[in-house]
Amino acid sequence: MDDLLREFLTETSESLDTVDNQLVRFEQDPTDAKILDNIFRLVHTIKGTCGFLGLPRLEALAHAGETLMGKFRDGMPVKAEAVTLILSSIDRHQGDLAGLEGDRDRARRHRRRPDRAAARDGRRRPCGSRG
Repeated sequence: MDDLLREFLTETSESLDTVDNQLVRFEQDPTDAKILDNIFRLVHTIKGTCGFLGLPRLEALAHAGETLMGKFRDGMPVKAEAVTLILSSIDRHQGDLAGLEGDRDRARRHRRRPDRAAARDGRRRPCGSRG
């Protein structure tokens, strides 16, 4: 594996972990523009790098997330289902990254991973509620 791809995998994995954590915070407070801007910027960077490296499937997945985040920025109400969709796409991205790294076991776990957001539904509050 060349150094550029290795660096991409490391940085993208770290960015996806940040996006994952930020999404949980954003779901709790969908009016926080700073969090939304950070998520959008990270997803936009991932999309651009995927395009540069010729990874069209990952680029398309990141583009879909970026589009949805852009709609939130434009005022579309934040719904739990939309956040769930983005969380699921993060899982898919992480599985695909593991596949690129050659970690077949980790890739399989991410592809078969139960929907984390659906597992939280029993504890989920409507977006923006505080308790």
